Amino acid sequence: MQTLVNGLGQPCYWNLIASFGRAKLVSRADGRVELHGGSDADRTEAREWISLFMHDAVPRVVNVN
Repeated sequence: MQTLVNGLGQPCYWNLIASFGRAKLVSRADGRVELHGGSDADRTEAREWISLFMHDAVPRVVNVN
């Protein structure tokens, strides 16, 4: 798991919160949280992390080819 912050204070479409293998947890400019790509194991790890540290978030899962 890597935790990164993308462009604090700069207008952008999304901010990367964390990555889990090939899955990326991002926060969109409108406040929604999305989980992009990754294998089933990556997404499971991300959901466990979310349940511990962002328990009020309900991420939308986006499959990226």
